[in-house]
Amino acid sequence: MPIRIADNLPARRTLEAEGVIVMSETEAARQDIRPMRIALLNLMPDKITTETQITRLLGATPLQVELELLRISDHVSKNTSAGHISAFYRPWEEMRVEKFDGLIVTGAPVETIPFEEVSYWDELRRIFDWSQTNVHRTLSVCWGAMAALNHYHGVEKHGLPTKASGVFRHRNHAPASPWMRGLPDVFDVPVSRWSEVRREDLPEGHGLTVLADSAETGLCLIDDPATRTLHMFNHLEYDTLTLAGEFARDDGNYLPRHYFPGDDPQAQPSNTWRGHGHLLYGNWVNEVYQTTSFDLADIGR
Repeated sequence: MPIRIADNLPARRTLEAEGVIVMSETEAARQDIRPMRIALLNLMPDKITTETQITRLLGATPLQVELELLRISDHVSKNTSAGHISAFYRPWEEMRVEKFDGLIVTGAPVETIPFEEVSYWDELRRIFDWSQTNVHRTLSVCWGAMAALNHYHGVEKHGLPTKASGVFRHRNHAPASPWMRGLPDVFDVPVSRWSEVRREDLPEGHGLTVLADSAETGLCLIDDPATRTLHMFNHLEYDTLTLAGEFARDDGNYLPRHYFPGDDPQAQPSNTWRGHGHLLYGNWVNEVYQTTSFDLADIGR
């Protein structure tokens, strides 16, 4: 099934060129089914790139997905045009009366800042609380995952002495989990962050289960059934050249490990994680579909 996004969203052209099936509202209305409503709270500065990466993975699943782009109500993006934000994003204060099958909360370039000093921290906490009554399941990513764990469970993040950047081998600790279905025992995941959450800080008795981690970069994926949230600290949504772009943006600092062949920044990296990203997001969408209510009004009851 295709994904339903706005006709003029820049991601549409990219996805159509890749063979991902996207559809208009008119085409979607012809199908006598209820599409899954998923909201994307995009906190990344380059919103168009993140939209495309997430939409690509959601659009590859066999279910019809209606994607709503959500933003912090009073936050002004500095890296994406006001016209794009106005055309395609809705403020949370406007959407808070609605219900969704799924919510994805992205990372944000604020990892070195204490949570309470982030300008939109109070509203983000209200969004997390809102998700417990208006969203069936949530996927939090990178800093979004750290923020969610702090809000729900009081888990602190720790700054790293240098940026964790590269493609790292991760161990699958729960191959029987519905979230990990089809993923190999060891799989590659792109990592790009300045902070981490540590296993020893996870509170006992809260039902948190580590699904995947790396010997080099620590925790990767945590299941949080009490809040119906999957916390992903890394970036299976990344494109082949995303880490190369970050390396260039950082003026050649923080060479991504296990990424460029021979650690040569002039060499073309290979995408060894694409299939893993499709599997994880496909598993998440499928689990949302299998467990959500047919009537959106019943979500949260």
